[in-house]
Amino acid sequence: MEFLTGSVAVAVAIFLLLVDLMHRRQRWAARYPPGPVPLPGLGNLLQMDFQNLPYCFYKLRHQFGDVFSLQLAWKPVVVINGLEAVREALVIHRDNTADRPPMPIYEHLGFGPRARGVILAPYEQAWREQRRFALSTLRNFGLGKKSLEQWVTEEAGCLCAAFADQAGGPFSPMALLNKAVCNVIASLIYARRFEYDDASLDRMLEVVRRSANEDSGFLPELLNAVPVLLRIPGLPGKVFPAQKAFMDLLDELLAEHKMTRDPAEPLRDLTDAFLAEVEKAKGNPNSSFNEDNLRMVVVDLFTAGMVTTSTTLSWALLLMILHPDVQRRVQQEIDEVIGQARRPEMGDQARMPFTCAVIHEVQRFADIIPVNLPHMTSRDVEVQGFLIPKGTTLLTNLSSVLKDEHIWEQPFRFHPAHFLDAQGRFVKPEAFMPFSAGPRTCLGEPLARMELFLFFTCLLQRFSFSVPTGQPRPSDFRAFTFPVTPRPYQLCVGPR
Repeated sequence: MEFLTGSVAVAVAIFLLLVDLMHRRQRWAARYPPGPVPLPGLGNLLQMDFQNLPYCFYKLRHQFGDVFSLQLAWKPVVVINGLEAVREALVIHRDNTADRPPMPIYEHLGFGPRARGVILAPYEQAWREQRRFALSTLRNFGLGKKSLEQWVTEEAGCLCAAFADQAGGPFSPMALLNKAVCNVIASLIYARRFEYDDASLDRMLEVVRRSANEDSGFLPELLNAVPVLLRIPGLPGKVFPAQKAFMDLLDELLAEHKMTRDPAEPLRDLTDAFLAEVEKAKGNPNSSFNEDNLRMVVVDLFTAGMVTTSTTLSWALLLMILHPDVQRRVQQEIDEVIGQARRPEMGDQARMPFTCAVIHEVQRFADIIPVNLPHMTSRDVEVQGFLIPKGTTLLTNLSSVLKDEHIWEQPFRFHPAHFLDAQGRFVKPEAFMPFSAGPRTCLGEPLARMELFLFFTCLLQRFSFSVPTGQPRPSDFRAFTFPVTPRPYQLCVGPR
């Protein structure tokens, strides 16, 4: 009887939501963005190719235009394509489109009711407080007597030593790149780096890899769109085992860190700085500085700051072996500006326009996050003449901007000249937005730019990279993963 009552209640709730949806669509039908006809109950879920969303959106854009609508179960979604529409949505309407839609799957993974973090948090005071804290820490925090740039430079030296240990034989660089970038984040968060042969580092990277794979696909979209399914006992843990394992691993590191913390000593890292804010906020129920939120901030920095940068570096090395002429020109510029006697510094960027153009073109061509994290309208907005109601999920198709055929001379080819003017000076077009735009611009952008420049120039200063003898030329084909990674490849390194 209880089961029957519960089923009736769920059915009534679904019916009311569908009625509300119908009224919403009728109200906005005249100027609501067009889109494919939804199926009853499921909307467009079964019509979507979640294994290749960029191509799916490419086809829908050609059918319905730069702004089109979808229905995922009863969740209304509007997809924004092209520079003008994306800029209008994220920059011009910045305060009205910076919210995040509810993500029920994370609420059921045990992150805690007060855990908001900085990536998925709603656009409210707690988010502003945490973003200010994270930006300030990334900008100003010296770890011990070292600046963040020094930590990255020293890690780049360790990475070069690990490459040299390969003794010129063929190898896949991805694992070493992951370890180097992970150490930068671990140094920032825990004032700790791992040796590259440390088994705990391998364990962490494997959990992060599996966790990222769980974030995309049909099932997460279905559970977020129909959160009533999450009430099935034990389902979230079974569907997202790596997410849970990652949280457990970070909890271990946090517990270890607390045991060695001395509040009387200088701050060692971001975790110490956050715990100091927790102590200041005691008794203030409105503060977002609490231990649940610390877990989420750490998760955000690890997942957003690690895999994306190492994946971009993997693309950079692949493109260097596929374009040896570009590699030689970068090395020539390194020799002229930096030489072989000292390590690269961020101050060198201003005198290295071609190297900067290559790094930016790697990011544009690789396009590793083709579909931005979802936004949500906090009030009714108008984009490209279409009216989008409050509470609508927005998906901004960054790939449609980075590969726009009306802006880039050769949008689907690796072409560093996209970022050089007629005099060979570095220029950055407005359509370069791999870090998104508006208030939700990736907060780790300055750190990512630092890592990309220092790791890339250190490696090309020391080594020349080539396709292993007897192996076929690797492919720069982009299959949709999260993030978009190159197909597995090997390379050889030779000293310069």
